[in-house]
Amino acid sequence: MLNVTLNKPGGTEHRILCLGAHSDDIEIGCGGTILALLDRYEDVSVHWVVFSADEMRAGEARVAASRFLERAGSRDVVVRGFRDGHFPFQGAAIKEEFEAIKQRFEPDLILTHYRDDRHQDHRLISDLTWNTFRNHLILEYEIPKYDGDFGSPNVFMPLPESICSRKVRHLMESFESQRRKPWFDERTFSAVLRIRGMEAASPTRLAEAFYCRKMLLR
Repeated sequence: MLNVTLNKPGGTEHRILCLGAHSDDIEIGCGGTILALLDRYEDVSVHWVVFSADEMRAGEARVAASRFLERAGSRDVVVRGFRDGHFPFQGAAIKEEFEAIKQRFEPDLILTHYRDDRHQDHRLISDLTWNTFRNHLILEYEIPKYDGDFGSPNVFMPLPESICSRKVRHLMESFESQRRKPWFDERTFSAVLRIRGMEAASPTRLAEAFYCRKMLLR
């Protein structure tokens, strides 16, 4: 288990890049961690990119981002309209979007999809994250789904119950279009937080989990 913090001098801006294939991915995968980091650090700049959302889901994405990023020092929320389920066939255009992100934002921490996620859109975003950002701390988050593709993460973020409650509440209030799906409910999200908290021996019994492929210790 690794203890990861944004170790920078006081008064220095912390910069976080959040990448999600779909409009609820960032919030599900690392929403609690984002809330916790924004509570912990005063000067945090967040660049938040959603790659696929139709008109209705784009509105939900912006509402959710405003809730999760309420305490950010600055934020830039970008919602694109790449076709859901077809990312591998739009790879060149999505790669161009990554190159544009790299030109306008230099992150200290990148939160992106798990490389071995069974959803093809998620995998492509993960692959392009690593292809584009070569000298950055990248943590890969997980999304519960029917495919049952959870692995064995090696980075854990213990979270207090208050933050976990905020995460779940924001999810349920922001994404009305998803509430008809059988897996999209409070019990699913709370169960993942509890299981990862158990694995991390979290003092709060709750945690989010990530995969770290490479880390440079200085």
